[in-house]
Amino acid sequence: MNTFTEENYLKAIYHLSLQSESVSTNQIAASLNTKAASVTDMLKKLADKELINYAKYQGVTLTPAGEKIAISIIRKHRLWEYFLVEKLNFKWDEVHDVAEELEHISSQELIDRLDNFMGNPKYDPHGDPIPDSNGLFKTHELKSISSLTVNANGIVLGVRDHSSSFLQYLEKMQLTIGKKIKVAEINDYDHSVILQVEDKRIHISREVANNLLISI
Repeated sequence: MNTFTEENYLKAIYHLSLQSESVSTNQIAASLNTKAASVTDMLKKLADKELINYAKYQGVTLTPAGEKIAISIIRKHRLWEYFLVEKLNFKWDEVHDVAEELEHISSQELIDRLDNFMGNPKYDPHGDPIPDSNGLFKTHELKSISSLTVNANGIVLGVRDHSSSFLQYLEKMQLTIGKKIKVAEINDYDHSVILQVEDKRIHISREVANNLLISI
């Protein structure tokens, strides 16, 4: 049985490994907002449990067993986020912290029943894929709005920035998951974008355009 802290480390290492093949101690410390010395101690424990491959100064990778646990935690987190938004009417910027607690529930039967109860959703409220019971992700190709040209159109399906402030901004601008958008204009000066959303136009900054993902 793994502790909540160990599970959080495995999940963090998994997410970081999507950006680089080998994850450093400093990357993990920054991700978990903790000290490098504390990270080193935990990595030794996880290595002893054969959940990670760890050699000092050479970075960290997950073993197959460690990756299985990390994906299981991610699955639970995203299923709970979906449940909180779709069934309990939480807003999409409110669910992350609650799901952080619920993701550590160990009952596999509960999670499988939760998944079936909700119709086996493929994506969480932020557009991130939910692993199935075998740990497989259904992925879709998403592009940032900033990468598009004028007259390109698509459906908002994800975000890069999961912060509450960003999600609240999108909620206020009515740029939530499922919205159909069209790039009406791109400002040459600051690369801000004007979107056509239903019957109105919405002006967004380059930063927002970088962090808002659509399927085209």
